[in-house]
Order: sequence, then structure tokens, then C-alpha cells
Amino acid sequence: MSAYFKLILAYLKIGLFGFGGGYAMLSLIQREVVGAGWITNTMFTDIVAISQMTPGPIGINSATYIGYVVGSDAGSMGWISGIFGSILATMAVVIPPYILTLYTGHYINRHKDSPFIKGIFKGLRPVCVGLIGSAVLLLINKDNFGSTNYELTASSIICVISFLIVYFTKIHPILVIILAGIAGLIIY
Repeated sequence: MSAYFKLILAYLKIGLFGFGGGYAMLSLIQREVVGAGWITNTMFTDIVAISQMTPGPIGINSATYIGYVVGSDAGSMGWISGIFGSILATMAVVIPPYILTLYTGHYINRHKDSPFIKGIFKGLRPVCVGLIGSAVLLLINKDNFGSTNYELTASSIICVISFLIVYFTKIHPILVIILAGIAGLIIY
């Protein structure tokens, strides 16, 4: 099976079953791309961090990047093969939810007062919260927080302080990201 076909299948699966947004689909993305051996856990952690700083959802940003990596490795035309892989992966992750949204949006509007539809949404809320919780656990690893006690302690302090600043003040999150990056540069 060609690498392009595997890439399309992986991102079709992510697009079809990635309910709850980017954070909720992180564990599925990791299982598909790290499990396939396309990238390492460290690269995955970097992709998540970069995806947070660039415009667009995590799923699409990761599809574009990983499609480029897989395409570059699989094709004989270098960066052109990478761009082709990016396009394939991005389209594979975008098209299924787009079609599902069109269909279900029409259905939900017609039956929005139905107890069946209301029950579905009541059931989906805790699932989405659980998937986001699993993303938090997925990102608490040595690639993000360091492998020594010093790195773990310093990273945890930066994380908690950043959260508190964003939660309790009106400081813009981008400024907090820049300050956390400067703190990491100084500490490490």
C-alpha cells in the first residue's frame, strides 16, 4: 500500500471520528501518525505547540505538516511530493466533517425539538470533555515537561503561572506565550 494511500486513510479516519475539536482529536492524531512511524513523539509535541501559535485548527495544521513530511519521504520529486502529500492529507481531514456537517445540520434543524436529538447532544458533551481531558494527559510527557526533576519542576511552574496569568488577568495569551518562551530560554 502506498504511503499516500495510508496518509489518506489515516486522515479520513481522523476527519470522520475527531469529535469535539482539535484537542479532543489529539490522541487519535497521535495514534495514527506516531503509530505509523511517520513522526516521533517529540515531533508530535512540537507540531501541537506550533499549531497553537499558527492560524487554523490543530487537525488541519497537523495534516498539512505531516502530509508534507510523508509526501517528501514517499515521493521522488522532493518538495513537490511533499506539497502533494500536504494537499492530500488536508483534504482528507477536511472533506468528511464538511459533508457530515452539511447533512447533520439540515437534519438537526428539522428535528431540533426532538428528544432523540437532545439526548444525543447530552451524551456528546461529557464525551467531548473526556476527549479533551485525554489530550491534557497526552501532552503531560517528558517531551513537554522535561526528563529531569529540575526540568519537570521548572516546566510545571511556568505552566501554572501562565494559566493563572491568563485566567485571572486581562493580559493577552500571545504575550503570555512570548513571556513563557523567554522564561524557557533563560531557564534552559
